[in-house]
Amino acid sequence: IPLITSESSLTALGLSLRTSAASTALCIVFGVPLALVLARSPFPGQRLLRAFVLLPLVLPPVVGGIALLYTFGRQGLLGKNLDLVGIQIAFSTTAVVLAQTFVALPFLVVSLEGALRTAGNKYEAVAATLGARPTTVLRRVTIPLVLPGLASGAVLSFARSLGEFGATLTFAGSL
Repeated sequence: IPLITSESSLTALGLSLRTSAASTALCIVFGVPLALVLARSPFPGQRLLRAFVLLPLVLPPVVGGIALLYTFGRQGLLGKNLDLVGIQIAFSTTAVVLAQTFVALPFLVVSLEGALRTAGNKYEAVAATLGARPTTVLRRVTIPLVLPGLASGAVLSFARSLGEFGATLTFAGSL
């Protein structure tokens, strides 16, 4: 018990909970529009986008971490330009959040996309027919209809973020 309640253990737990909460918030911010687009708007390249979103589910976590490192590391695709303006992402708390978001986003998108497809768009069409603006329809009809799917996706994303180790260790190191 003293090992679990030690200051370093509690600090690590606090960091894990904070980064998992931040990555879950990012999953919601990016995942809700993504799920809406995938569920409601057929477009060329939709299958490719869905495959890209689901990629972290089939990639080994370490490979995901290496991909993030090649993208955001000092010599990475985006990392070079970010480094020029003084922004270093790899091996930081931001890297932890990015790695967790990368592996957790599919859980939210899949849950929410399923809820959106199940709910259909009848109620949204009725609200639009009655004069509701698209943002009002989203806020007052769509989100309340799919709230259970959104909540389950958020819980799954939080749990996946909290349990993430491989991509985080590769991309963020041992913080």
